[in-house]
Amino acid sequence: MSEIRSRLRELLAERSAVVAPGVFDGLSAALTVSAGFRAGYLSGAAVAAVNGLPDVGLATQTEFVQQLSLVSCRMDVPVIADADTGFGDVTHAYRTVQLYERVGAAAIQLEDQEFPKRCGHLDGKRVVDAEEFARKIEAAAAARRDPETVLIGRTDACAVHGFDEAVRRVNLYAEAGADLVFLEAPGSVDEVRRVPAEVTAPALFNLVPRGKTPQVELAELAELGYALVIMPGLCVGSAAAAMRAALERARHGDVGTDGQDSPRGMFDALGLPFWENLRERYAGQAADA
Repeated sequence: MSEIRSRLRELLAERSAVVAPGVFDGLSAALTVSAGFRAGYLSGAAVAAVNGLPDVGLATQTEFVQQLSLVSCRMDVPVIADADTGFGDVTHAYRTVQLYERVGAAAIQLEDQEFPKRCGHLDGKRVVDAEEFARKIEAAAAARRDPETVLIGRTDACAVHGFDEAVRRVNLYAEAGADLVFLEAPGSVDEVRRVPAEVTAPALFNLVPRGKTPQVELAELAELGYALVIMPGLCVGSAAAAMRAALERARHGDVGTDGQDSPRGMFDALGLPFWENLRERYAGQAADA
């Protein structure tokens, strides 16, 4: 596990906008790996969604750890894991880091919203005192058992107190021990471009179509020097749209299979050839004996 975490640190040091699609279960994790991505992002919004909930702080620490365990077991690339606010005060954040490390997180993201938090692209967010959150980052850093585990400090202050305060906050969080900083929802292309130049640690960009941040091409994000680009809704949003469309067609009597994978095609993406070969190699030998 430490080797995978070291690999993530090497990728982040390149500042070449490594893309991490949002994953939330074994299926999305397997498909992300088979597509050739070098990292995955356990999205809090997606974890909430697969539990039938909106992203407003309702998903629990237990549910997050359960989904992280499923994802980590299915991925041989680094998993960056959203931990919301740490699910409480500094003691809860400390324990969250321990639990996340135990089930395979290569990076752990904490944010400075008040509990209960809201999706970064919804209105009505509130943030805690910056110095209070910096102490939470310090506690999280002390909780790490593997020094290679990456800590991410996120601020949602841009929407509440403005861009300059958001920059001040993430720089404070970097001083407190965050290895990577995440300024959520800059409101203009100019602000997107300013982030990597004005923060003191490698920066993360959250690519959310039709969110509060303007669309920026991946090539430009790499040129600007962003270290990581997360796409939290890529899998869960695409899956929800496809399911909604298929259900609507079926409701109107269309039982066609356009856009639906065959059982074999889906199972192959999930590693069926490996399991079939394993059974043939060992169970077959036993039968021959």
